[in-house]
Amino acid sequence: MKSKSNYPTYTKGLLLLLFVLISNLGIAQTKVQQIEKLLSTYEAYDKFNGSVLVSDQGKVIYKNGFGMANMEWDIPNQPNTKHRLGSITKQFTAMLILQLVADGKLDLQKPVTTYLPDYPKASGDIITCHHLLTHTSGIPNYTSFPTFMKDNSRNPYTPDEFLKMFADKELDFTPGEKFSYSNSGYFLLGVIIEKLTGKSYEEMLKDKIFTPLNMNDSGYDNHWDILKNRATGYEKEGNGYVNSGYLDMTIPYAAGSMYSTVEDLFKWDQALYTTKILPKDYMTMYFEPQISAWGNSYYAYGWGVGYDKIGNSTDSIYTIGHGGGINGFNTNISRTTSNNSLIVLLNNTGGAPLNEITNSILAIIHGKEYDMPKQSVADAVMAVIDDKGIDAGISHYKKIKDSEAYSLREGEMNAIGYILLRSDRLDEASKIFLLVVEEFPTSWNAYDSYGESLMELGKNDLAIKNYRKSVEMNPNNLNGIETLKKLGDDVSDLVKEVKVSNAILETYIGEYELKPGFTLTVTLEGNQLKTEATGQQVVDIFPKSETEFYLKVVDAQLVFNKNDAGEIDSVTLFQGGQEMLGKRID
Repeated sequence: MKSKSNYPTYTKGLLLLLFVLISNLGIAQTKVQQIEKLLSTYEAYDKFNGSVLVSDQGKVIYKNGFGMANMEWDIPNQPNTKHRLGSITKQFTAMLILQLVADGKLDLQKPVTTYLPDYPKASGDIITCHHLLTHTSGIPNYTSFPTFMKDNSRNPYTPDEFLKMFADKELDFTPGEKFSYSNSGYFLLGVIIEKLTGKSYEEMLKDKIFTPLNMNDSGYDNHWDILKNRATGYEKEGNGYVNSGYLDMTIPYAAGSMYSTVEDLFKWDQALYTTKILPKDYMTMYFEPQISAWGNSYYAYGWGVGYDKIGNSTDSIYTIGHGGGINGFNTNISRTTSNNSLIVLLNNTGGAPLNEITNSILAIIHGKEYDMPKQSVADAVMAVIDDKGIDAGISHYKKIKDSEAYSLREGEMNAIGYILLRSDRLDEASKIFLLVVEEFPTSWNAYDSYGESLMELGKNDLAIKNYRKSVEMNPNNLNGIETLKKLGDDVSDLVKEVKVSNAILETYIGEYELKPGFTLTVTLEGNQLKTEATGQQVVDIFPKSETEFYLKVVDAQLVFNKNDAGEIDSVTLFQGGQEMLGKRID
């Protein structure tokens, strides 16, 4: 029996504990409510249709489904809905490769011909599995072949048969020279896995990953399998949806053939904190940054890693993630290991802004400000075009484009231009692309698209003018250069080397802060200007004028800016349709 003197202390402690539990529950509910409202708004604006799971501190705090898994039967998406993953598959392929390394069956630095003696020696003797894992092999990406979708995507192939599609092609660059995303490289990794194990890639996924982790709702998406809770893939077409085109799943193979659920991907995420399927040293290797890739990110083995901004704040956090896109589906997985959190978004209508949604959920988890989604200018304009014609659509565009209630995005406007172009509504498409050029005059892609529509209209002189503008803005636009050649234009002036004196180059040496904790360091070696982003490798940058430079390893450009005194005080980074100003700090 407790004394009276102890009783008040015990009661006070109990009440304090109860208050903490209630407070924590309140915080959790607030996060859940914010996530629910965010995703419901994206759904209402036709910008998300799929399944979602969010965990924090290793615990699932939210999972749900939005929209329809099957629109014809009105079957809703749920957390256990099976979605195609697309390129999220690559992290599983990389895991199988590292398991072979850990077992002593494979050396990442040995040439491909060590394991595939019949692979063409010209490339197979200089490409390693490390190159394949990091998209630095130089093997042309088969999904980018001009006739791939038309001639190959619907036909079944064995891995060895399909390997012939790209094995003999000339490399785009010397292996290890730069990053260039290639599904071909991961397809080849699947073939190597099969040759070394004597089992199919599908069997290896099941035996080495799915079964040990009880991922019972994941697998290789064979067309002939009867899969309960399988989502149908759709594509947005104007203001409605159509069934996505058929893709034989022997083709994405080890680069993108998997299906899974958000719940199974949580099991996968949690297993990656353990050594259940891979020893610790190799798990460290799995996530080690290898080469500069996109924006502030670099590529590990099957993962993009780097610092992501948290909502609207200036704070950033280290994330490990990857996106995927395959006929009718786009997907995203984002892991934040510092607080054991996970965001998984699996969308079955293609083209949803999953990175944007992920960033907002990340902000909710960390208590930062974020933007709620807005209605799409492009969707609203397309609806008016379909109802009242192109002139009414353009008039509506001018009325709403600056409205706070709408969001104007280059990619979305560009997409409706291509919808019109594919429908042979060439004049209408050209008018839309012209709007994009006028609204986004610093976008090389806008001029490229406008040039394409002009070419289709037979206005070759104007097409050449716009393609030239595109290539001048982005010398890495090789498609633009090839199109100009086909149009009979002399491109010698576009591909000539620009020389900038060392005296000028030396004025750019220094450190530029793009955001807190993330800087660009510019150095000069001989007459070659180089830059290094925080946590990334040093890369060469090439001049297209005295102040404008571009990268070859990624589609990005740098412009050095002068102040009133004529001194370089900042640099502007242009990448992915965005620009970021970095003030000189050293």
